[in-house]
Amino acid sequence: MSDFTVEAADIDETPYAREVPREYARRMAREKALALPLTDAFVLAGDTVVACGRRVLPKTEDEATARACLALLSGRRHRVLSAIALRAPDGSVHERLSETVVRFKQLSKEEIDAYVVGGEWEGKAGGYAIQGTAEGLIAWISGSHSGVVGLPLFETRTLLRGAGFPLG
Repeated sequence: MSDFTVEAADIDETPYAREVPREYARRMAREKALALPLTDAFVLAGDTVVACGRRVLPKTEDEATARACLALLSGRRHRVLSAIALRAPDGSVHERLSETVVRFKQLSKEEIDAYVVGGEWEGKAGGYAIQGTAEGLIAWISGSHSGVVGLPLFETRTLLRGAGFPLG
């Protein structure tokens, strides 16, 4: 396996006025991939967006926002868009997007309260993490489970293989 490092890209993640969720996710992944200095290394970057209609839900930083997101998603379908961008050593950038439809069950106030108390919502797009207890609140998904977690594995493998990255 090749050596790798993890670095956070310091970019402004504010959506543009009237920017649709799909394009916002793609732009964030691409800007993160381009934010690091060009070297002889591959750079894999990504961003996950929870969208309710044309609205991009925030990465929740406080309990009130987490509650508001969960109340909005309760009993509804929403989309989770996970974009990835791979910058090759020659500077070329290749992108993929995973789109998954998720539906929460109708959530009671007690269920929202219990989820918020658990703290899994912190820093999560749309206020939840499917890989935790929120999975028990989801009625169904159509698409990529790993994309909802935040790294769509099929798309990532396809990008890496297409760029000639050794995959063992």
